[in-house]
Parts: sequence; structure tokens; C-alpha cells
Amino acid sequence: MKRLLLTALVLLAAGLLAAAPASAQTMPNAVAQEILVKASLLTFNDANVTGIYTVLHAKLSKPFRDQFAPDKLKQVFKAFSEQKIDFDLIAAKPLVPTAEAQIKNGVLMLRGYFDTSPSRVTYELDFIQSDGEWKLTNINVKVKPPGQ
Repeated sequence: MKRLLLTALVLLAAGLLAAAPASAQTMPNAVAQEILVKASLLTFNDANVTGIYTVLHAKLSKPFRDQFAPDKLKQVFKAFSEQKIDFDLIAAKPLVPTAEAQIKNGVLMLRGYFDTSPSRVTYELDFIQSDGEWKLTNINVKVKPPGQ
């Protein structure tokens, strides 16, 4: 079986500068965290499956949107679309956190995976307050067999 390891990482330092102080923000509850994770990853998945990144772009934080136009996102995540990776089954799977959710320097950090087969979908997602809600400023997704 061909091993699949694809990593998509976009880190936006400007997002950290634009974030409000952590003391001004409250931690979303577990349900809100699950919604943030699944909505972000399913939008990311849809963009990769269709090759259309405008909806993903619209859902990003303003600093992220300012730095990465839809065409740039398409280039960054080219490996996912070329490999025809589709992980929409996460919608029916529970989150498995690998670290406690935290807000650090105004950035909400959510880490975990979905116990999918044959490959596991792992994520590191960072959100900042943008346009009055939590929006992505960093996305790191890996699709690979468990234990790798």
C-alpha cells in the first residue's frame, strides 16, 4: 500500500500581530470548538476537491486573506488536489484532541485528529478574532496512516 503523507502548512505571522489580547477573549466551549474544526476542515476539503478556493479564502482571517489570494491558496495546497484527497467522512467522526485547547497571545490553538481509515486526518488549526468571530490564521493538515 502506498504511504501517503501530505502536509499543508500556512503560517501567518501577521495574524499574531493583529490578534486581540488573550484576556479579552473567552475560550469557545467544546461544541463551538468542534464546529470551528469541522467547518474549517470541510471547507478546506471542498476547496481541494473542487479546485475552487474562493469560499475557503472568504472564511479566513483578514490578515490571512490579505496575504493569500484564492489562486495562491490553490498553489499552496496543490498536493492535496493532485492526489484527489477527500476526507469529508470527518463530518461523521468525533474529534480526538491531542492537546488541550488554549488561547495564547490572542490565538486559539486547536490540535487533534480524526480516527479515519486507512489514513488518519490530523490537524493543527489556529484562529484569531477577525471580523467579529474566530477565523483561521494557520492550517496544518496531514493525511497519513496512523503511527507515521
